[in-house]
Amino acid sequence: MKLDVKAFGLAAGVIWALGVFLAGVLSALTGWGMGFVGLLCGFYLGYSPTILGSAIGAVWAFVDGLAGGLLFAWLYNKLVK
Repeated sequence: MKLDVKAFGLAAGVIWALGVFLAGVLSALTGWGMGFVGLLCGFYLGYSPTILGSAIGAVWAFVDGLAGGLLFAWLYNKLVK
C-alpha cells in the first residue's frame, strides 16, 4: 500500500507545528519543557518560550515537518515497490 505523499507531508507538518507551539506555550506558562524548547531555539530562528515565539516556531516546524513528511512518504513509496 502506498502513501499519499502530499497528505502525509501536510499531516506531519501540522502535527509537528502543533507540538512545537504547545511546547513553547506550556514552557512560557509553567516552565515545563524548557530543555526541549531550548534545544529547538537553536534550530528555529525566532522560537522562544513566549506566545509570539511559539507562533514563529510553529511556522518553522510546519515547514520542517512538511519537508520531512514529504521525504519520508516519497522514500517509503519507492521502497515498497
